Amino acid sequence: MKIKKGDNVQVLKGKDKGKSGMVLRAYPAKNMVLVENVNQYKKHKKSQGQGTTSEIIVITKPLSISNVALIDPTTKKMTRVGYSMVGDKKIRISKKSGQELK
Repeated sequence: MKIKKGDNVQVLKGKDKGKSGMVLRAYPAKNMVLVENVNQYKKHKKSQGQGTTSEIIVITKPLSISNVALIDPTTKKMTRVGYSMVGDKKIRISKKSGQELK
């Protein structure tokens, strides 16, 4: 999976199209990512007996990896991810600027 935790991404499809945020968690087995403040839903929680009250909780749900694009840290535009070999190490690079991604 080319997008990792800590990357800055922009949403391409869905109700939050155009929003950007940092990847909080990646799910490689499901090809999904959890993006900060994107794809949020409200869940109503019932009270669990005496002394507790019902409440509305805001939940962030994961997005498909195909619905987000990485933002290049130098040009601040959307880019694709490539790989390059430096010595015996494989590093991620931005296709738009050619810079190394952390």
